[in-house]
Amino acid sequence: MTTSTASSAEPRPGLAAAASADRGILTRDFSLWYGGFQALIGVSASIRPGRITALIGPSGCGKTTLLRSFNRMNERFPGVRTSGQITIMGQNILAPEVSLIELRKSVGMVFQRPNPLPLSIYDNVVFGLRLHGGAGSLCRAEEKLAVEKALREVFLWDAVKDRLGARATELQLEQQQKLCIARLLPLRPEVLLMDEPCSALDAEATAAVEELLDGMRRRYTIVIVTHNMAQARRVSDDCIYMLSGRLVEHGPTAELFINPRDRRTEEYIEGRYG
Repeated sequence: MTTSTASSAEPRPGLAAAASADRGILTRDFSLWYGGFQALIGVSASIRPGRITALIGPSGCGKTTLLRSFNRMNERFPGVRTSGQITIMGQNILAPEVSLIELRKSVGMVFQRPNPLPLSIYDNVVFGLRLHGGAGSLCRAEEKLAVEKALREVFLWDAVKDRLGARATELQLEQQQKLCIARLLPLRPEVLLMDEPCSALDAEATAAVEELLDGMRRRYTIVIVTHNMAQARRVSDDCIYMLSGRLVEHGPTAELFINPRDRRTEEYIEGRYG
């Protein structure tokens, strides 16, 4: 068993620099404890690269804990212990020499509620570049190109190009969530983790974010936690059903919803509990 702690090792090249051709996520008998409570039990999964994988299951089943394990966000909490292995792009991210800073550049996170920084739209997009590259790492022209590219990728450029100096917190919630995604992109992540990214949005805004996700598939490996079964069917290529900290079933979304192999999966997607 290993104890997860933030590494004090010197930063080294990000995962993308040292990776094999495999851009997916592999877990092997991965378990996690919060103190004396075991939240994940022997999870083994192979998440394919360039696809959207939905994590579904009732509240408290461990899906968000698993998602946050992929960039070691759980280590913010005291008493967290892990065993097993998580490999992303060919590298065991639980190894003590892994730099958390570099890991989180390659594996970005989007949270339930949009959390733009209380800065301008422009400064939100370049915040990560300035933080990781240091002051003066890019000239102003390069920054501007990075901002435009990121905002175009999330379909936000046309709406904000004439007010990049406006505070990001003044944007609509849908636009704020898109901006939070755009904030990750200049760092060139390989994996995007999304923890119920539409839970704070109305139906129209949810549809806009889902359209964005559809356009991003194949360019990124995306893992999304959702309680919305209709959303899981709409946006994901593959689906993982979890229950009581265990992985119950993992397969193509259409197959899992139409012909689940496990009775517990069938009961959940039919709304018998959860």
